[in-house]
Amino acid sequence: MKKEVVEKAKVYLDSEKNEVFRAEVADALKNEDYESLYDRFYTALAFGTAGMRGVIGGGTNRINTFMVRKVTQGLAEYCLSVGPDSTVVIAYDSRHYSPEFAKAAALVLSANKVKTYLYDTLHPVPMLSFAVRNMKATAGIVITASHNPAKYNGYKVYWSDGGQVTPPHDIEIAKLANAVTADRIKDISEEEARKSGYLESVPASVDEAYYDMVISSLRRPELVKGSPITVAYTPLHGSGNVPVRHMLSKLGIRCCVVKEQEEPNGAFPTVKLPNPESHEAMSKVIELAKEVKADIVLGTDPDADRMGLAIPTTPEKTDYLLLTGNQIATLLADYLITTSNEMGIGSKKPLIVKSLVTTDLVEKIAKSNGGDCKDVLTGFKYIAEQMDKIDKGVNKDNFFLFGCEESYGFLTVNDVHDKDAVSSAVAAVEMMCHYASKGITLQQRLDSIYAHYGYYTELVFSRDYEGAAGKEQMKQIMADMRKLKAGDTFVNRTIEKVEDLLGENTGFPKADVIIIRFTSGEKLVVRPSGTEPKIKYYIFLLEGKGGRSELEANRDKILEEFKSAL
Repeated sequence: MKKEVVEKAKVYLDSEKNEVFRAEVADALKNEDYESLYDRFYTALAFGTAGMRGVIGGGTNRINTFMVRKVTQGLAEYCLSVGPDSTVVIAYDSRHYSPEFAKAAALVLSANKVKTYLYDTLHPVPMLSFAVRNMKATAGIVITASHNPAKYNGYKVYWSDGGQVTPPHDIEIAKLANAVTADRIKDISEEEARKSGYLESVPASVDEAYYDMVISSLRRPELVKGSPITVAYTPLHGSGNVPVRHMLSKLGIRCCVVKEQEEPNGAFPTVKLPNPESHEAMSKVIELAKEVKADIVLGTDPDADRMGLAIPTTPEKTDYLLLTGNQIATLLADYLITTSNEMGIGSKKPLIVKSLVTTDLVEKIAKSNGGDCKDVLTGFKYIAEQMDKIDKGVNKDNFFLFGCEESYGFLTVNDVHDKDAVSSAVAAVEMMCHYASKGITLQQRLDSIYAHYGYYTELVFSRDYEGAAGKEQMKQIMADMRKLKAGDTFVNRTIEKVEDLLGENTGFPKADVIIIRFTSGEKLVVRPSGTEPKIKYYIFLLEGKGGRSELEANRDKILEEFKSAL
């Protein structure tokens, strides 16, 4: 084994161009640190369903310039197989080495004679998705690891519809990318690439087109433009700072930003995790909100595809509630569909698309207001697939209104095919302005929704299963779950129905997901993670005879009931 990893390390050193990553491996070889070498080379990061993600560092089991170049060579070959005139747009966020990885990818594409457009500055995921569509590109790349810890980076691939790659493209790209050897990777200097015309910067006009599109998506622009409200905002050291503030500035809205979190910084020094669903991550912007008496509080993650939202709970704006992803989805779904109905929707019905682990209250709102709601597997690319069906005329009965995931992913516009915290932030501000014009707070609107439809709330937890033994344990847990059937008692509840998404005719692509519905109206979704050794459990609760207050009082007890049984 020592000999094998040493040989792999030497091959890597011959191929890696970045001196920092080379030094890490060279030092491990020099010091005969076989434990480190094994961890770096016992496997290679693979291109998965939409890209790859890993710890930054030297080695094939790390993300670095060599691994980025390797994967990009496979992508270049696939693009050329689709058409010789293929084009690719590349964006990157604030993470460590994101600019370097983006440039490395651009040069490999250019060396393969694939026309490449590279952003000169960091840009968020939604603007890349928009650019791919706006420029009619074949594909797009974003260098990001979203809201993961600072030690990670990643590589996400988009297709011509602006969504993350789906079959058959992802499968074919993966085959090519994972088979690439170092000697196959083509190279060119930046000077040569630009001189040849195969590498250009993304035109500034594309940004302006995105901003204009977001402004034009406002349902009630007269209520938003010049509104005397105050927004407190944090980009959490990421790529949302410029576009979110630019949008609010164009609308004439006062925006106060957390100074310590304003500048891009891949170390994310002020937070444990740069995730706007985290109370810890949003604590500084909520403190700022109290100081400036903000009417609404916004946060975006490093690649600005997830949006957090907090609202004042007192008239004096001395305290704020950080909403869950399901609560934000509920408010936006309700606002968008009721507004759409007020303004007239024509002959087609509005379509809301949500992940199957997002609150069922969204579906109830959609259908009660004459719309349709479609559940899809977890992953925004599945929402984008439904949008693409409308674009291509496969779905002729609907127009796309809203996409949402409980994990803080929202989409309120048609020209982006991934979750978009920038345009969603503008939509949230518009929603708040509308209700404020009627003397209603967002808290009051949320309460009125619950009063009308019933109180829905959710609990989520996960369990980790490390190593080979953990994988076997996960398999056994899922196998045991599949033995449950209607009429069985589970977690002191009677099962009404069990849906196994590995089965036939479920309405979903086959997936390792189990949905258990109880006669009480409650629901449990069990889903192993596709990227981590863990199983996630989503518990959906609906108020019973005791009403909302009793359910809220028993949340912790219910959670412990499920945890002890799972």
